[in-house]
Amino acid sequence: MDEKETQLLELRKSIDQIDSQIIKALNRRMEMALQTRKLKDEVMDGNREKEILESAKRKSHGPLEPQFTEKIFREIMSESKKLQAKKTVLIGFQGEHGAYGEMAIRAYSEEAMSIPCKEFVDVFEGVKNGQLDLGVVPVENSIAGSVLAVNDLLVETNLQVIGEIKVPIHHCLLTLPEADYRDIKIAYSHPQALAQCRGFISRNKLDAKPYYDTAGAAMMISNEKPAASAAIASKLCAEIYGLEILKENIEDHESNSTRFLVISKTPNKEKGDKCSVVFSTSHKAGSLFRVLGAFSESNVNLTRIESRPVLSDPGKYAFLVDFQGCAEDEKVKKAIEKAKHETAMFKMLGCYKEAKS
Repeated sequence: MDEKETQLLELRKSIDQIDSQIIKALNRRMEMALQTRKLKDEVMDGNREKEILESAKRKSHGPLEPQFTEKIFREIMSESKKLQAKKTVLIGFQGEHGAYGEMAIRAYSEEAMSIPCKEFVDVFEGVKNGQLDLGVVPVENSIAGSVLAVNDLLVETNLQVIGEIKVPIHHCLLTLPEADYRDIKIAYSHPQALAQCRGFISRNKLDAKPYYDTAGAAMMISNEKPAASAAIASKLCAEIYGLEILKENIEDHESNSTRFLVISKTPNKEKGDKCSVVFSTSHKAGSLFRVLGAFSESNVNLTRIESRPVLSDPGKYAFLVDFQGCAEDEKVKKAIEKAKHETAMFKMLGCYKEAKS
C-alpha cells in the first residue's frame, strides 16, 4: 500500500468515526426531544423551531452553506415531531445504552423507549418531574447483594413501585477488535459487576478499575481506546459499541441475577401479589421485633428486609421490607395496621406482580 492509499484509509476511518458520532448524537437528541414533549402542551412550537433554524444557520462555518444546514435541521425537527406525536412511554434507567437496566426495560415493555440517565437519582427525579413516565432501578443482586444507592432513594422517595423484573446477568469481557488478548491487563466496569466477576478477574490477574456503568465502560473502551484495557459488560454492548467478545459468562456464579423495580408517580392500577414498604421505629426495646411480629401473626411471608440510615435524619434507621400478598387482602391489611401502631413512620411503596424466576 502506497502513501496515498494509507492516507486515504486513515481519512476514511476518521469519517466512519464521525458518522458514528453523528448517529449517536441524533439518537440522544431525539430522546431529549421526547422528554421535552412530556413538559409541553403541544408538539408544535413555531417560535422554538425558528430559533433553532436561525441558530443553525449562524453556526454554519467552513464548507457548510447556511441553506444546507437549515435543510438538515428541518428534517431533524420533522422527524422529532413525528416521534413526539406517538406519545411513546419513556422509561429511564441508570447508565448508557446496553446497560442491564435497559435489558430490564426490554423485558418489561417492548414498546417503551429506554432513556439513559447518568445517576440513579436522575431516574427518580425524571419520574418525579414528569420527563419520564417510569423508571427502572436495580435493588439487589444475587451475588453482590443490595444496591445501596437505590435503597437510600427508596427510603426518601414518594414515588410508587408498580412492578419488578428479574434479569439473568451474564457478563462478557469486551475488547477492541484489533486488541491482542495477551496484552489485556485492565478491566473496567461498575463496582457491582467487578464484584460479580471477582474470581475471573483474580484468575486472569486483571487490574479491576471501577467505572460508573458497565455500558459506560464499554463505550469508553470504544471511544477512547485505552491500551491493554477491556470492559466487563453485557453481550448487547459488544453489538452497540463495536467491540469483540473475548470471553462470555465470566460471572462467578451462573445463577447471577439482578432484581429491578419499576417506579412511577402513580400507584399500580393492576392487582398485585407482592408489596414493598418502608418504615422506621422508635428507639424502644423490641420495637422492630413487634413490627415484624405483626406480619408473622398474620401469616404474611417476608421476602426481604434491609436496614438503611435515614440520610435526612442522621442517627435514625429505616427498614425496607418486601412481602408476598396483595395490599387488598384482609390478612395483609391487618398486618399493616398492626405494624403502623409500632412504627414512627410507615410508607407503602407499592403493590405489584411478583417477577417469575
